[in-house]
Amino acid sequence: MSLVHSAANYAAARTSWHADEVNYAAVHTDWDRLRPVLGDAVGTTIYLVGLTFVVGGIIGLALGTALYTTRKGGLLANTPINLVLNVVVNVVRPIPFIILLAALGPVTLKVVGTTIGTDAAAFVMIVAASFGIARIVEQNLVTVDPGVIEAAHSMGAGPLRIILTLLIPEALGPLVLGYTFVVIAIVDMSAMAGTVGGGGLGDFALVYGYQRFDWQVTLVATLVIIAGVQGIQFLGNWLARRVLRR
Repeated sequence: MSLVHSAANYAAARTSWHADEVNYAAVHTDWDRLRPVLGDAVGTTIYLVGLTFVVGGIIGLALGTALYTTRKGGLLANTPINLVLNVVVNVVRPIPFIILLAALGPVTLKVVGTTIGTDAAAFVMIVAASFGIARIVEQNLVTVDPGVIEAAHSMGAGPLRIILTLLIPEALGPLVLGYTFVVIAIVDMSAMAGTVGGGGLGDFALVYGYQRFDWQVTLVATLVIIAGVQGIQFLGNWLARRVLRR
């Protein structure tokens, strides 16, 4: 019976301490000190998202185009290569990012020289984004009318010229929307970069908000991410409309 009372007293004391900690943090949020830290976190997030989008976007575009053109009946039909590409994309793409961070640890160590920090997080983000973009690119290229490609081919245009001047431009509108979706997913990944010391808004919210029971910090970081995502979505929709109206 005494053990039950002791456990109950401990639980009550812990709950009371937790409430006091939350109330203390809420009242004593030092924004004069945290404001520069928040600015650095925003800058790191922009760096992570921008680098991943540019590098991963280029690699993903190349992989997605290869997936489309090497399929049966494609411009560069090659069943073995297409099979290998499909298997690799299907293996990597479904892995949750937090698990991929750990799974790619040995590779990250060899490429970057460390498994922690901003550069290590950026490397894994680029890998994840590249394979995700590859599938999106392939799916959007499939929507292009095959008759247009056959007509260009019959007129003597080579595969590279068809890809660069016809295939990608024809699918540009859907590709813009697809890339917009990917950028938002990259923002989500950047929020998890804090688990390996990658910095950014996710790390800021975790270290200065969640771990210190300071919900003001967590809320501000969340609102900044929401605002950024809304801006990206608005820009992507605007670009897609411009492309589709040309």
